[in-house]
Amino acid sequence: MKPSRLPKWATWLLVGAFLVTGCTATQAPQTPETGAPAAQETAAPAATEEPVSGEITVYTALEDDQIAVYLPLFEAKYPNIKVNIVRDSTGIITAKLLAEKDNPQADVVWGLAASSLLIADQMGMLEPYAPAGLERIRPSFRDEKNPPHWVGIDAWFSAFCVNTVELQAKNLPMPTSWADLIKPEYKGLIVMPNPNSSGTGYLSVSAILQLKGEEEGWKYLDALHENIAVYTHSGSKPCKMAGAGETVIGISFDYRAIKQKAEGQPIEPVFPKEGSGWEIEANALIKKPEIKPAARLFLDWAISPEAMEKYAASYPITAAETSVPIPEGYPADPVAQLIKNDFNWAAANRERILNEWLKRYDAKSEPK
Repeated sequence: MKPSRLPKWATWLLVGAFLVTGCTATQAPQTPETGAPAAQETAAPAATEEPVSGEITVYTALEDDQIAVYLPLFEAKYPNIKVNIVRDSTGIITAKLLAEKDNPQADVVWGLAASSLLIADQMGMLEPYAPAGLERIRPSFRDEKNPPHWVGIDAWFSAFCVNTVELQAKNLPMPTSWADLIKPEYKGLIVMPNPNSSGTGYLSVSAILQLKGEEEGWKYLDALHENIAVYTHSGSKPCKMAGAGETVIGISFDYRAIKQKAEGQPIEPVFPKEGSGWEIEANALIKKPEIKPAARLFLDWAISPEAMEKYAASYPITAAETSVPIPEGYPADPVAQLIKNDFNWAAANRERILNEWLKRYDAKSEPK
């Protein structure tokens, strides 16, 4: 029998303090057993008899192949609502969202990094909303305010995609850690996402700076830079390049590594032994003069049991408990793979870190 998903005893590793304004990852989190605030008092209003219709624009950083699985469920259930998807990498969607602060175009954000939504919330861009079913969401996956300003759906984390054929052809050992990636034998054989355009890139850079401290972290990134062939503007592209034999090692994320191996590509997913940087994919309602009922309905559906089960088929850590087993290829205890992540620090220092990264390493970024 495969291990069950996210046992309750392990939820402390999800750093519930992330959801408390001003808290850090060292504080004791809340768990479902220890008394998260009940959400029933902020539940969504009852649906009217007349079907909701209209058109909404949804900004998302979910993968294209995930959207192709998830979205048809909503469209089949609510055929009178047209959903316009605007999809790009986390950094690009975040920049677009913030640039539109005074004239928001999106109605809903679906599956964007929670640290990005923290920034949008600080700018007053999010409309509080408690979607139907909020009481099923783990306290460590939602804003603590009632009603919350954002609600998570799952977590994704850094992984290496290693092309086993190319590795063997070059007679190189399998890397198992962040430390291995700066060894001279991997010079020019690694591809990594640019953290300015990729949430996967930023969670990896943030993880290194938190694991090692900033001074040693930047020294490590300097050394890693020597081995980097190119920085991509997509978090999944390094893994795709590794799968195609265009690089040997792609620093990417868990879902992409597991999926490509399952498809028969010569990819070995590696979860670094020091731990993986990680993020919560989260949803939010955009504050606008007129908020469409269809936007609220979409957010209700986006944390529904049927949607959560689809998320669970991609990721081993989801915002609500499901009966779906951990996907094949993951560590037996995926929660233990996650570093202790201070999301408030990552959000507050994001601009400074990204600017420093650009000064040091942008010369190797691929053209936009």
